[in-house]
Amino acid sequence: VQLQASGGGLVQAGDSLRLSCAAVGRTFNNYVVGWFRQAPGKEREFVACIRWSAGSTRYADSVKGRFTISRDNAKNTVYLQMNSLKPEDTAVYYCAVALSLTTMVYAYDSWGQETQVTVSS
Repeated sequence: VQLQASGGGLVQAGDSLRLSCAAVGRTFNNYVVGWFRQAPGKEREFVACIRWSAGSTRYADSVKGRFTISRDNAKNTVYLQMNSLKPEDTAVYYCAVALSLTTMVYAYDSWGQETQVTVSS
């Protein structure tokens, strides 16, 4: 699955952004789609994931209550709505797919192009 991530930008603390992850050439059927992020000097970390078929989700503790992952079947796209953004959310964000609803980075592949999110204080 080829993925395209978009929607990043420069915002102030407290603002919102919506990231998009679109599949190119095929659908997300039978996949879990995950969002990850990597800040400078840090390891890539799990943010959220969604099982395309059932809509079940998982979130990192650091984003629970602020971020929402969702899907649009018609557009074959997964969204990450990010509200109440904090400077510590600043990172490069990626989407990828897996076969299970897991938070483990190693379980994901087909990493899409990154999108930069920068939150100023």
